[in-house]
Amino acid sequence: MNPCEDYIKLETRRQFFGRAAVGLGGVALGSLFGKDAFAAPTPAAAPGKDQATGGLPGLPHYAPKAKRAIYLFMSGAPSQLDTFDYKPKMDGLFDKDLPEEVRMGQRLTTMTSKQKRFPVAPSIYPFKQHGQSGAHVSELLPHMAGVVDEMCIIKSMWTEAINHDPAITYIQTGHQIPGRPSLGAWLSYGLGSLNQELPSFVVLNSTWSAKRDAQALYHRLWGSGFLPSEYAGAMLRSQGDPVLYLSNPKGVSRGNRRKMLDRLAELNEVHAQKVGDPETHARIAQYEMAFRMQASVPDLVDLSDEDEKTLEMYGPDVKKPGTFAYNCLLARRMAERDVRCTQIFHRGWDQHFNLPRDLPLQCKDVDQPAAALVKDLRRRGMLDDTLVVWGGEFGRTIYCQGKLTKAEYGRDHHPRCFSIWLAGGGIKPGMVYGQTDDFSYNVTENPVHIHDLNATLMHLMGVDHERLTYRFQGRDFRLTDVHGEVVKDIIA
Repeated sequence: MNPCEDYIKLETRRQFFGRAAVGLGGVALGSLFGKDAFAAPTPAAAPGKDQATGGLPGLPHYAPKAKRAIYLFMSGAPSQLDTFDYKPKMDGLFDKDLPEEVRMGQRLTTMTSKQKRFPVAPSIYPFKQHGQSGAHVSELLPHMAGVVDEMCIIKSMWTEAINHDPAITYIQTGHQIPGRPSLGAWLSYGLGSLNQELPSFVVLNSTWSAKRDAQALYHRLWGSGFLPSEYAGAMLRSQGDPVLYLSNPKGVSRGNRRKMLDRLAELNEVHAQKVGDPETHARIAQYEMAFRMQASVPDLVDLSDEDEKTLEMYGPDVKKPGTFAYNCLLARRMAERDVRCTQIFHRGWDQHFNLPRDLPLQCKDVDQPAAALVKDLRRRGMLDDTLVVWGGEFGRTIYCQGKLTKAEYGRDHHPRCFSIWLAGGGIKPGMVYGQTDDFSYNVTENPVHIHDLNATLMHLMGVDHERLTYRFQGRDFRLTDVHGEVVKDIIA
């Protein structure tokens, strides 16, 4: 008895129903669901792959403005009121109740819905105008303030999600319920890779300086969902091997590893022919990528070729693996190597209490490195075709959660407006887009939904968000579901 052969003989549920469809009930089922009702998941467009990049034929749909994207994600939701959305009129309303005509009965979290009052908490941080654009930026972000003329600051972002996990899942995958592919996975699937030595989608998780506890981040946030698993983001670790099991065990040479992978690929191909599971080919591709990464990753993380001027630009933490500064420098190095999409997560932005204690620490972590990334790309001639995005999953309330004093306050979640910024990659520089009311509670001009943001990011990468679809369980899915409009006003 051979367990492997017995397993191969087993038919999958899809194979069983596929044969059943041509049996006694097949005519009825086929007419009800269509001829492809029991087919394996396939792209709704052409099934082939571009030989050079591994992307879908016909993509990009039009000339891309950005070849690659770097997404700096501030998990926990930075307060727009203390960073980019200047509200001077709030100073005169300290501890006054938020007017009901502003809140308009909007949904509250369970953390503040039982509060008897919603007292206004003005920001204690001075704002100044910077650059030729005159954009207002808080004193907490002096380095970002120095590159505002490279940025487009959107102050009118909004979402329906009011709690962290559904909100992060929503902005990353286009749906509040887990199971959909992430933005990076969609781009990798549609456009393929520009570099065969590194994954097309890489994820870096940064350390943070504020409170120790923070919202959990799950692999599904950069996962491939129902797309083949080879398109999921590859996370580089800050300790040990950058990728688990990347190094060969003792006694295993690179030549022996190559022979082993060749034999394993042959066995997997036999399995694929008998069972027809597309994940088998995805596994073969992942093994091959891991083999190539054994040579490419050590070179990527070796910073010895970086000059002191560059290291100083990213700040004092740049040589500490896992810090946001270190990860931003790695992101630039990956951009040089044409990694399609790099995403850096930085947690700890959930300041319900003690905001004046924690927010400055968070800003100090990211301010200088994020600005350095923009400047570094610019001086190397790479910013024009590299899209940089900075932001979180929603905003914070003007009213205080908990005790309010002149020097102490906290802010609850607020989905109806928040701020992000974009730079490079076809974005109009030196621009502030959208406005909110005096309380930073409602969008008053040029609202941008997170579906609009994702549609715009895909457009800049040369992808029509309505045309990049994938057939799964009888339906064509896309990142933006049935929503999303490209924000053409911010595109150069």
